[in-house]
Amino acid sequence: MSFLKKLLSDTALYGVSSIVGRVFNYFLVPLYTAVLAPEEFGIQAELYIYVAFLNIIYTFGLETTFFRFCRDEDNQLVYERLQSFLLLYASVLSLGLWLMSENIAAALGYWGEGQYISMLAGVLWIDTILVLSFAKLRQEKKAKQFALIKIFNISINILLNVFFLLVCPFLYEGRYLGFLQPIIASFYVPNWGINYIFFSNLIANALQIPFFYKHFFRLRFSWNYTLLKPMLVYAYPLIFMGLAGMLNSMTDRIMLKYWLPTGFYPQHTTMAAVGIYAAAYKLSIFMSLAIQAFKYAAEPFFFDQSKKEQSPEIFAKVMFYFVLACLSIFLVVSLNTKWLEIIFLRKSVYREAMVVVPILLLANMFLGIYYNLSIWFKLKDKTHFGTWISVGAAVATILLNLIFIPLGGYLACAVITLVVYFAMAVACYIIGNYHYPIPYPINKIGIHIMIGIIIFMFSSIIDVNLPLWVSIAFNNGLLLTYFLFLVYLWKSKQKWLFLR
Repeated sequence: MSFLKKLLSDTALYGVSSIVGRVFNYFLVPLYTAVLAPEEFGIQAELYIYVAFLNIIYTFGLETTFFRFCRDEDNQLVYERLQSFLLLYASVLSLGLWLMSENIAAALGYWGEGQYISMLAGVLWIDTILVLSFAKLRQEKKAKQFALIKIFNISINILLNVFFLLVCPFLYEGRYLGFLQPIIASFYVPNWGINYIFFSNLIANALQIPFFYKHFFRLRFSWNYTLLKPMLVYAYPLIFMGLAGMLNSMTDRIMLKYWLPTGFYPQHTTMAAVGIYAAAYKLSIFMSLAIQAFKYAAEPFFFDQSKKEQSPEIFAKVMFYFVLACLSIFLVVSLNTKWLEIIFLRKSVYREAMVVVPILLLANMFLGIYYNLSIWFKLKDKTHFGTWISVGAAVATILLNLIFIPLGGYLACAVITLVVYFAMAVACYIIGNYHYPIPYPINKIGIHIMIGIIIFMFSSIIDVNLPLWVSIAFNNGLLLTYFLFLVYLWKSKQKWLFLR
């Protein structure tokens, strides 16, 4: 089990940056929901969705490609080859966005706000030129350095957001420390609003670059198309897979803006509904960030372990414990939404979509299962299978949202996300079982998932009108019982339901 301890150790270190960092970052949600109207929250949420899509195009799938080719070649040579390509490629893309910024903003309905696009083009450029440097840290097992840089970036971003959105308005209006008012007035623009969100992101990202000065000073620009071509051939299906995957996770909020019937929510505009759903969606981030931390550790781990004869058994055990971890997160968050919504969603209007949170947590768990299953086509150099699964899922997501958004609003979006991610996991398992059989304990995993869902449903039935403190005590009593049950299974070595 030493391999599991090593994977858990690396996941925990990456989790420091991913989990602690994202939790810190999530503290921006109370700030945004306190100072921004739902329409404004919806605007920044929409633009960051487009950034997520563009990030897939910018990085070109070269992060996974780096790990794949480091298995057979010198790490530094692979890094220089791919980094040279990314520097040129990202610069061309960001220059194009900057030149077309006003036209793009107008096409999205934000006339005269081209600075949104210009700043986000800078954010994307910096993210892209650093992606392989972060991958290099992971390849070299420098998880602590990786975590510290990520936490630094997120901390600076939070501080800048608080400064521009909360501190500056008070000082500018002279409510406190009046002697600072002239200084603040010299640079603060009161009506810049959500511009400061993008500006803070840009500055925080730029401050990461000095941490990698050695990487860039030692970089020898390498452009040998003969050597680069097999890398790009391996990578390009990952772009379509990534875009399709992003469509699955992001398209519902985009389609809500354009497909939700006017007046569906009588008390809200369409853009306000997008903002309300986006705010509730963020509570499912607890599952997403755990999966992200796992991915940081697992990808190089899987490639390293693939050289061993017993690797299929190792991958099966990893999957089993991954599902148990995800179910624990699902129950911890789902059974504590009554007080989490009070802390994170400051205005009561944002709490109207809380019903989607457990659904989205489960959906993201199945997405994490899919990520685990997908290792077979990365190891077998059959990334096109991932593309077809993701594209099929994206088409299904779009069609189902077109049909059901007018009928069910954002609740339909959440259910569709769950259905599609579950289908992706099933498809990947069936195809992978033919090309690269791995003895996953499907029956045991299925029983544990059912136990988790039954506990949640039991809580939902009992905890309808319970007072807050009674609800907290009851639900956390259920959690304690569940965890004691897992401990019992572990110690008693119940092979029918556990994997040792």
